[in-house]
Amino acid sequence: MLLQSDTSPPIFDTDLTRFQSAVIEASHQHPILVDFWADWCTPCHALSPHLERVVKELDGAIRLAKLEVDEGENMRVAGRYSLRGFPTVILFQNGEERGRFSGARSTHQIRDWLREHLTAPADSNGHPG
Repeated sequence: MLLQSDTSPPIFDTDLTRFQSAVIEASHQHPILVDFWADWCTPCHALSPHLERVVKELDGAIRLAKLEVDEGENMRVAGRYSLRGFPTVILFQNGEERGRFSGARSTHQIRDWLREHLTAPADSNGHPG
């Protein structure tokens, strides 16, 4: 459940200077997908509308941060996570990487991947939900 005071946009651009606060720290509030992309990358452009569609369908339950690797020093973030190709999408939850995939995927494939990789909340006995 989102707090009423949470006005952060579900889809936003990030960069090297904002990555720690906008992605890692914010992932303690809600899961964040990071789309590492480049303008010259055709599969990146094919993937983007599918990611955006899934995030909009989830209506604030998850965020999408877009990081253009060829802008400024953003490649340093890609290097930190040992990315070898683009697009690469990494899911962060509770400050940790929960999963990643590379290459274009359909909306359906992204939904299925999220179901597999999102940490389910624990029930009152501590068992995954």
